[in-house]
Amino acid sequence: MNFWLARHAQPLIGAGICYGALDVAANVALTTAAAKSLAAAVPAHTVCRISPRQRCQQLGAALALIRPDLVIKSSTCTDDRLAEMDFGHFEGQSWVKIPKAAVDAWTADFGNHRFGGSESANEVLHRVKAALDEHAALSASNVLWITHAGVIRACSLIEQGIHRVTATEQWPVAVVEFGQYKHIDYSV
Repeated sequence: MNFWLARHAQPLIGAGICYGALDVAANVALTTAAAKSLAAAVPAHTVCRISPRQRCQQLGAALALIRPDLVIKSSTCTDDRLAEMDFGHFEGQSWVKIPKAAVDAWTADFGNHRFGGSESANEVLHRVKAALDEHAALSASNVLWITHAGVIRACSLIEQGIHRVTATEQWPVAVVEFGQYKHIDYSV
């Protein structure tokens, strides 16, 4: 199964703000550019799934205008499991204003600690793996996810057979840049 993992374009939010689950829009011009690049790369008959966040929905809508052969309707393609990690009560706060003790607690138990009270890294891995397994079982040979950096990082771990993490060092440092994509092979 070929998975195309696309990251939304640059969001319209200040630098240094924690915004995983915040539903912020993306830059329109950069979204259009990302859609053009993605349209040239994704094969015909690709099944599309999109995070519910508007920055991802924007990219899906822009791609649908360029590639009408891809059936992209937010009502049928949206998958909540493709949303970015939820940082709970830290959402919308400046990273530098988040108490050091909160960051230290997260890094001390990185896999299981719910930073901000909502979701742990292992919970993200679990929901992303469930989505990968379900989508890999589809009859299509190509699947496109329009999603977020954290989900793409989780996919990188899962592709390597890693389904749980215990330390921050295990979480991938490499990131797919805004408006870019990567390809992975995955089978259940």
